[in-house]
Amino acid sequence: MTQEEIDLIMEVAEEQMDKALTHLKIELSKITTGKANPAMVTGLSVNYYGSPTPLSQVANVSTSDARTIVIQPWEKSMLGPIEKSIFEANLGVTPMNDGIIIRLSIPPLTEERRKDLVKRSAGLGEETKVGIRGGRRDAIEEIKKAVKNGSPEDLGKRMEEDIDNLAKKYIAQSDELIKVKEKDIMTV
Repeated sequence: MTQEEIDLIMEVAEEQMDKALTHLKIELSKITTGKANPAMVTGLSVNYYGSPTPLSQVANVSTSDARTIVIQPWEKSMLGPIEKSIFEANLGVTPMNDGIIIRLSIPPLTEERRKDLVKRSAGLGEETKVGIRGGRRDAIEEIKKAVKNGSPEDLGKRMEEDIDNLAKKYIAQSDELIKVKEKDIMTV
């Protein structure tokens, strides 16, 4: 096995693990913590003259205070489609349209809702770990194939160790993200 092949296997594994972690970050940003966060709506798609367009390309999204998100479309005709996409996203908030801007008031979280959100965060963490382990498994399969096809066994063992350490590093990052999010959710 050449150094180039080794690097490629490691690179593909790291890329797969990185994608899983990035997905976790995006999903965690969508979980409301009782505080207004523009990230809750920036991923929404709005029907802009027949084509789905990211909300950030048709409106300015900001927060006016700790519990209010303000969406100001660049065209007044976009108020309806933006409102519709918020309803369809099922964010748990009702948009208030005053004809110029849309306001989203984030309600304070109940203890029960906080616990549900913590469970949801933990579930996302587990999904991420599955993705990370999938990258590890794929890389180890490639290494085993290479060893079977004549590459040195000690090199294969070393690479498997490197892949395991990489997976452990990504799982630790995932755990840390979940821990921070859970603390954020439970902080009143």
